[in-house]
Amino acid sequence: MLTYNLDKSNAAPLYEQLYSSIRNDIISGVIDGDTRLPSKREFAEHLGVSKVTVENAYSLLISEGYVYSLPKKGYYAESGLQAPLRTYNDPTQTDVLSSESKTFRIDLSANNVPEKQFPFDTWIRMMRKVCLDYGKELLNPIPFNGTPYLRSVLCKYLFEERGMKVHPSQIFIGAGSEYLYYMIIKFFGNDMVYSAENPGYQKIREIYRQNGVTVKDIDIDTEGPSMQILRSINPNVFHFSPSHNFPSGSVTSPRRRNEILKWANEKDGRYIIEDDFDSELRFSGRPVSTLFSACSNENIIYLNTFSKTIAPSVRVAYMVLPAALAGKMNSCFKGNSCSVSSFDQYTLAAFIEGGYFERHISRTKKYYGRLRDELLYVFEKHRPALDAVLYEGEAGLHFSVSFNDKKRLSAVKKTFEQNNIGVSFTGDYYSGEFSEDENRIFINYSGLSAGDFDEVLTLMEGAK
Repeated sequence: MLTYNLDKSNAAPLYEQLYSSIRNDIISGVIDGDTRLPSKREFAEHLGVSKVTVENAYSLLISEGYVYSLPKKGYYAESGLQAPLRTYNDPTQTDVLSSESKTFRIDLSANNVPEKQFPFDTWIRMMRKVCLDYGKELLNPIPFNGTPYLRSVLCKYLFEERGMKVHPSQIFIGAGSEYLYYMIIKFFGNDMVYSAENPGYQKIREIYRQNGVTVKDIDIDTEGPSMQILRSINPNVFHFSPSHNFPSGSVTSPRRRNEILKWANEKDGRYIIEDDFDSELRFSGRPVSTLFSACSNENIIYLNTFSKTIAPSVRVAYMVLPAALAGKMNSCFKGNSCSVSSFDQYTLAAFIEGGYFERHISRTKKYYGRLRDELLYVFEKHRPALDAVLYEGEAGLHFSVSFNDKKRLSAVKKTFEQNNIGVSFTGDYYSGEFSEDENRIFINYSGLSAGDFDEVLTLMEGAK
């Protein structure tokens, strides 16, 4: 049986230590693909930890695609993730890195926060404040849905910034959006039909499918998700981002939003998952109003995360359920432990309550607004030689580039590979058939400088 030394004196929770150990063994090839993992009970007894610790570790591994489960059979390591083991008696062989750990000289696809943009001084002050003011509370067990302090602070924030009237009991905290997706699947069951936007964030489909869920695509037209396709599929759960589709950047029109709400209310058992992942990062006007605040029905689940607004390493996300569903969710998960430490939750709550989060968002928008203007200026200098078009939206930290000569795209791909430039393409976010003529270069500029972008565009010019 797998054996790991879990350090109870370590600052990291035991389930995170176990998760990291199993994940590393899967990536390194120590655990082969499709290998059956120990049952939760046997594993907990073997390691001398609680069953909840193992369950939380497995849940994170499933949500991130390292493990899958089969009903009544158990848990298995995902195949295709294992990097070949290094052969030490061959001095010419180099380490083979997994795609996740590969580093690029310039990365156009990753969500990176410049060090100067993170409010380190304020964050450290909040950590000290939490230790002084809430020392006793930090040592106590916390509800699986999160600390009352953070949920209460979020209620006030959502009302003031998003016009949402909710009670703390309706809010559920999780270690990233992926963990919340897993909770939704476990709550509704995997026998329901789910739908997602096409194009859209591929990890949503991956997590659903890894948990045995049927996912059907809803194509995006000029106003938002296609009503014709939505009605032809009639899913039980529709997961989409009305405020800002990824990667197109489109915003669902008011007319289409009303049509979708009407569709959801026509029949019991239909639910909308409103993914509001980067609503705060809008460069003109206030954030688009939420579906949750636009109606009084009981079938909308609201999701948001701090990965975009603060940093990807801040693994805190939350969802808001209608009151009726919240009660059922509490009953379903009451035996679980919260996946986010109380210290992280109290620090984040103090950061928001003190008004620092609002000021951070304001500074962030100003910084990225200036950066976006710089990058657009650089692009205009290169545009005649590139014979290309740049597409941008009013929100988010990305745009896309399309060449008028469609044959140039393959040459650019090869040039990027040769120069160790990390990149993805809009076609990567489509499911099913996709015309290569419609493909564009996807550029996340959160970690770029004007100099980086100038070099990238120069490489594009030279690609033949």
